[in-house]
Amino acid sequence: MNRLLLMNGPNINLLGKREKEIYGEFTLQTIEDNLTELVQAYSGELDCFQSNHEGDLIDYLHQANELAYDGIIFNPAAYTHTSIALRDAIAAINVPVIEVHISNVHNREAFRHKSMLAAVCYGQIVGFGMNSYRLAALAFLENK
Repeated sequence: MNRLLLMNGPNINLLGKREKEIYGEFTLQTIEDNLTELVQAYSGELDCFQSNHEGDLIDYLHQANELAYDGIIFNPAAYTHTSIALRDAIAAINVPVIEVHISNVHNREAFRHKSMLAAVCYGQIVGFGMNSYRLAALAFLENK
């Protein structure tokens, strides 16, 4: 069984409404629906969680470690560049995490070029829009 967790950080709940020139017109619900369909095609299951609060994301990572996930697809959004606490939470769990970003963070403001999390993640996928999530899912589903 392929059991994956999709996690999204702050402001991702506003997709489709905010900065469409950067993030596109799709919504978080669209991402969740498309990824659920993909994972189910591999006879897997996907759980989804979004929070604007760093502590909630940390708590969910801790819980994920106990719930036997095969992988976590995580868009930490702005916390990518600031959160040592999220880095420590990822390092503390046994579930591999792929960091995902809709935009190419290396092609944006300088403060977005450094990820506090990438070094403790299984991988990082950036810049492919909604397909960044799909590529992360396929990395888990097809590389067992």
